[in-house]
Amino acid sequence: MRVYLCRHAKAAPGEPDELRELTGKGRRQAEELAERLAAAAEPPVLVLTSPLVRARQTAEAIADATGASLQVDRRLAPGATLAGLREAVADEKGPVATVGHQPDCSEIALAATGADPGFSPGAMAELELHA
Repeated sequence: MRVYLCRHAKAAPGEPDELRELTGKGRRQAEELAERLAAAAEPPVLVLTSPLVRARQTAEAIADATGASLQVDRRLAPGATLAGLREAVADEKGPVATVGHQPDCSEIALAATGADPGFSPGAMAELELHA
């Protein structure tokens, strides 16, 4: 299964953490990420996102640009793991984009591939997950 593991774009500081929104720069980062995914050889058919506002806003940009379905999945909230990601995509058929947080994205990539490509806001890594 091809998974595009994405970190949400730049968010404004503030409390409560769950309600932090994307900044202007973050909205531009989300649009750039969405355009890259829309132009991929195999664009996502589904976008799974953390329930936090900044992740949902990033995921909405991706879904709009790719025409993919969008679903909120609590397994992608802060504290997400490779096992949780595998569970979340287990029944899916096509490429999936996931939108989550740091340090989770780095830890998932490291567990899946043995390397951390680094995840600045709006960054993405392509993974091949096997059941």
